[in-house]
Amino acid sequence: MSESDSVAVAKVLRGEGDAYRMLVERHSRFVFRLAFRITGNESDAEDVVQDAFLRAFKSLHSYDSRATFSTWLHRIAANCALDLVRKRTRRMETVVSDWKDDEGAQEILPQVPSKGPGTDRIVYSSQVRDKVEVAMQDLSPLERSAFVLRHFEGSSIDEVSTALGVSENAAKQSIFRAVQKLRRALEPVVGAAS
Repeated sequence: MSESDSVAVAKVLRGEGDAYRMLVERHSRFVFRLAFRITGNESDAEDVVQDAFLRAFKSLHSYDSRATFSTWLHRIAANCALDLVRKRTRRMETVVSDWKDDEGAQEILPQVPSKGPGTDRIVYSSQVRDKVEVAMQDLSPLERSAFVLRHFEGSSIDEVSTALGVSENAAKQSIFRAVQKLRRALEPVVGAAS
């Protein structure tokens, strides 16, 4: 833990609330970036940031200084983001299930226009970006989090396993599965460009 983080944590534990504001200002951009990459949504990422800092504040007395404050906060933020993604997934499954049971839904389906851009607007970079976004949403929450931590945040396998609360082997497997799924999803686009 950096000296300034350890000092700030000690001040917060003594009741100095301004010290926590300094920790929030120092780490909020990092927490937002992690949350956005896991949730894929700016509004959800902002909710995760607030939830993560609130949880961290409430749990600060149980913080073990053997880990850095940023690693500890990273784990809380990743868990908050995973919780939100799981809730959103359950909610969507319920909505889709209810919608499919609706008698009128089958009549509407053929009339729904495609969400994809027109062929005149498709360029290689947008195809790749779209495929990555879709593929990222198809990953399980654990796979997505592990992939984001490893390949976007540059975390080591040990840091990924610590942040997600899983064994190093489970972290490696999650990253491996995520990479394989992303490769399969991008193969049509990358193969067509060759």
